[in-house]
Amino acid sequence: MTQSRTHTCNQLRIENVGEKVKIVGWMENVREVGQNFAFVIVRDFYGTTQVVVEAEDMMKIIKSVNKESVISVEGTVRERASKNPKLPTGDIEVVPENIEILGRCRYNELPFEINRSREADETMRLKYRYLDLRNPAVKQNIILRCNVVAALRKAMTEHDFLEITTPILTASSPEGARDYLVPARKHPGKFYALPQAPQQFKQLLMTSGFDRYFQIAPCFRDEDARGDRSPGEFYQLDMEMSFAGQEDVFAVIEDVLPPIFEKFGTYNISNKAPFRRIGYNESMEKYGSDKPDLRIDLIVEDITALVSGTDFAPFAEGNTVKAIVVTGCDLTRKQIDKVCADVEVQAGMKPYWFKVDENGELAGGVAKFLQDKKAALTEALGLKPGCLVGVAAGKKGEAQKTAGVMRKMLGAAVPGHMDKERYEFCWIVDFPMYEIGEESGELEFCHNPFSMPNGGLEILEKAERGEVDPLSITAFQYDLVCNGVELSSGAVRNHDPEIMIKAFELVRLGEDDVKAKFPAMYNAFCYGAPPHAGIAPGVDRMVMLLAGEDSIREIIPFPMNKNAQDIMMGAPSAVEQKQLDELNIAITCPVEE
Repeated sequence: MTQSRTHTCNQLRIENVGEKVKIVGWMENVREVGQNFAFVIVRDFYGTTQVVVEAEDMMKIIKSVNKESVISVEGTVRERASKNPKLPTGDIEVVPENIEILGRCRYNELPFEINRSREADETMRLKYRYLDLRNPAVKQNIILRCNVVAALRKAMTEHDFLEITTPILTASSPEGARDYLVPARKHPGKFYALPQAPQQFKQLLMTSGFDRYFQIAPCFRDEDARGDRSPGEFYQLDMEMSFAGQEDVFAVIEDVLPPIFEKFGTYNISNKAPFRRIGYNESMEKYGSDKPDLRIDLIVEDITALVSGTDFAPFAEGNTVKAIVVTGCDLTRKQIDKVCADVEVQAGMKPYWFKVDENGELAGGVAKFLQDKKAALTEALGLKPGCLVGVAAGKKGEAQKTAGVMRKMLGAAVPGHMDKERYEFCWIVDFPMYEIGEESGELEFCHNPFSMPNGGLEILEKAERGEVDPLSITAFQYDLVCNGVELSSGAVRNHDPEIMIKAFELVRLGEDDVKAKFPAMYNAFCYGAPPHAGIAPGVDRMVMLLAGEDSIREIIPFPMNKNAQDIMMGAPSAVEQKQLDELNIAITCPVEE
């Protein structure tokens, strides 16, 4: 049996009229018009073609199969009497002389209509993902992903980066998230870990003398799902450069990404390089977030001093109070309450508000507590009739976060404050090197422990002597942000063993701990390591932005659900006792049904 085709279902045009052709694909739809007359739509990867059945023997075959069966159609191309200008093949149709069933669909009812699968319940879509992917709109996102990855590879190669693959089975490392562990059969009681990122390997490549490295790297983290984060695994454009600093990395990314966003993006407007640099502290103060959406023109203001002495508990001394002024706001009380409820859910803190009415008076919300502060607030915030003021109060970090969420939601809710159809990039720089751990209450690394502190060994020694607050130390760490989404994190690396040990000593880890936790990296650096820096833009998030999707699952071929389950394949799943015995593993809790 031959399945060769002469044309795809998107190739035939008016100039093919009169030709004998053979097309293959899925029988998408059948519309019967009389006993022996029907219009059949055949769909393949490339598009659709209309087949017109006019003979009894052909009709008999069509009636014997269900929709979504795979068929082969041989026949003659003719011009359509009623053309469809919306379709590339809308000028022609195929009159069949032979129809062959290549793959029969054995179900009369489908879980959902293929071309409307995005309207179906997500659980059904993921369970029958192979059907969901037949939807051209869903398939287009995967095609986009393929094209973007190809463009990234080409651009990085043109910038003299070598694509080098790093190991998937490696050692467990404190990268900041939970590892996925793999039991080692030949080493009872020991485990490999799937890499959270190729961090150590790419730095080791720099010490090995490779000047520029990249790969489209799979990363594995046991994290909860979010709209912009898939549980389990994700991919990133991982890169590292020797003899390079922060601006060198920025120059490469600012050269590689804009053309890709211009070519493949849903929106055709983007800010140009160089991207704006915003310090972490400035970003938290002005936008309430370290991943600000700069398409929104709202700014967070600090009104702590202005509301001091107010008879309202959340504004009490010791708390920080933030405000977001939204001009031209015509939201109703019900709409404002809805925004505030959504902010509370996302931020975990209750927000407040007040308005300026048509007479210039403060009204609604917490206005009654602020009447004696009206003049000061009006002057400081530039208040005028029609303004809505969102307010966040609490400990500094809590107030900043709540204000940031409110800024984002009000910017989207009130017309005129968000230019949605564009890409707006920025760099967030000068991240804190250390923070106080929420659980430990002690000094911990804030982000990447392998980052070079701003000030080098000298600033660390001053902190050790108590001359400098460790929390004031910044690192050469940076994030690339686009439209409020963190696309990537990167850093200038700490390549000096002496500086590395001193950095770890501040978080109560000595030289022996560093050697034990990072033996390969520490030893390699002791043999002479070049200064190096890198970054790793997330491929999944990038494609999500380019496609204009809100959920990252829309651009992953076979995504897991929010509970990190592959309900199509049935993973995770129980395994046979024999497999557990080989790995010296005992299950100590009941296995989920």
